[in-house]
Formats: sequence, structure tokens, C-alpha cells
Amino acid sequence: MLKTDIMRALLLSLGAGLSTLLGALVVVFTKKKSEKLVTVSLGFAAGVMVSVSFLDMLPLATDLLAQQYNKATGVVISVASLLLGVGIASGLDKLVPHEHGKTEGENSHGNIYRLGMMSMLAIAVHNFPEGIATFMAGMSNPSIGLTIAVAIALHNIPEGISVAMPIYFATGNKKRAFLYTLLSGISEPVGALLAYSVLQPFISNTLLGVLFSIVAGIMLYISIEELIPSSRQYGFTRLALTATFAGICLMPLTHVIGA
Repeated sequence: MLKTDIMRALLLSLGAGLSTLLGALVVVFTKKKSEKLVTVSLGFAAGVMVSVSFLDMLPLATDLLAQQYNKATGVVISVASLLLGVGIASGLDKLVPHEHGKTEGENSHGNIYRLGMMSMLAIAVHNFPEGIATFMAGMSNPSIGLTIAVAIALHNIPEGISVAMPIYFATGNKKRAFLYTLLSGISEPVGALLAYSVLQPFISNTLLGVLFSIVAGIMLYISIEELIPSSRQYGFTRLALTATFAGICLMPLTHVIGA
């Protein structure tokens, strides 16, 4: 039997991760596909990733690294790790064929599907260290752990939208959109399980800070190189810009609601 505090910490991570499915519910109310909705979903996904990277992950990474070293060193390591994340994403990107500028037929659907998959992977990688952090907080202080889990759950909802919508528009399959959103969220409790079973002796501020910075670099690359250009390819550039800023602005508000 698992101890009560361990079970509580694991359940907090599970609840936070599965909240991404609430974002996927938006596909239930989507009656038909249109280029404007594709534009909005891709622009929104880009805004969510940019916001999470700059307003959540990088400040947290810098703080963790500064606690271990000092502020200047923390910033340098954080930026270096971010660039490493960009390099990783760029290398992976070169392995996957894609085309910008196609708006009709299989190329368009294939490109959107690819973007949805990349969003899913980025969110999944992002949720993994969050699962570790939620688990460790829940273990050390149940009250703080609950607060962190609620805050993460709230900002996982728009992340779920950013995964589900591109997958749905590319495939027309709502079940597949839910499945891929679930896969992106389940990495959070997986991170918690690994923290409990394997990683506890190795977890440190340095490790978490570097991980968060690398993930931020991956998410920024995907949003700037892939999602933003693709959101504008249908000609609704103003709508794409508005959707991107909506994603950027919504994420900080989830912290206010969860405070």
C-alpha cells in the first residue's frame, strides 16, 4: 500500500494532467470545420505556448537556478538551456517533412495534423516536469501542493484546446482529438510516478531549472516557426494575430483565477 501522502501527491498530479481534457471538450461544440476556425485554433495554440514559455517556464527556471547559484548565473544557464531546446526542436523538425502555404487538399490536412502532433508533443514534454514539481510540492506540503495543482489544472485547459482543435480539423475525428489530448496530459502523472519511483534522489533546482528552460525553447520554436506562419496561411492575418494574443493573455488570467 502506498502511504497517504504519496497517494495524495500522485492524485494531485493526475488531476492536474487530466484537466487538459476539459479543453478538448471544445471540439464537442464544433459543428463544422472552416478556414477561420483553423486560423483561430493555430493562432491560439501559438499564443498559449509563447505565454507559457515566457511568463511561466522561464521565470520559474531562472528562479530555481538562481536559488542554486546566483541570479546572473541562473539567467545564463536558463538562456543556454533554452537555446538547447530550440536546437532540439529544430533538429526534430528537419526529420519531419512539411509544407507551408498549402491551403487545400491532403497537403493542408497533413500539415495541420502535423502541427497538432507537434503541439501534443510539446505540451506533453512541458507537463512532464510540471508533474514532478506538483508531486514534490504535494509531498512536502499538501496545502501548497493543492494550490499548485489547481493553478496547473486551470492553465492546462487552454493547452488542451491547443492540442485538440488542430487534430480535429485535420482528421474530423473527435475521439482522436480527445485521445491525443489525453496523451499530452497523462505525461504529468507519469512525471510524478517517475519522481516517486526513480528520480527523487536526483531531483534538484538545477535539474528542474534546466528542464523547464529546454521545454520553453522547444515550445517557442514550435510556436514561432510552425504555428504562427501556419495560422496566417489562409489569409486571415488579423484574425490569426488576435487569436495569438488571446492565447497569450488568457494564460496569466488562469493564475489569477487559481490564486
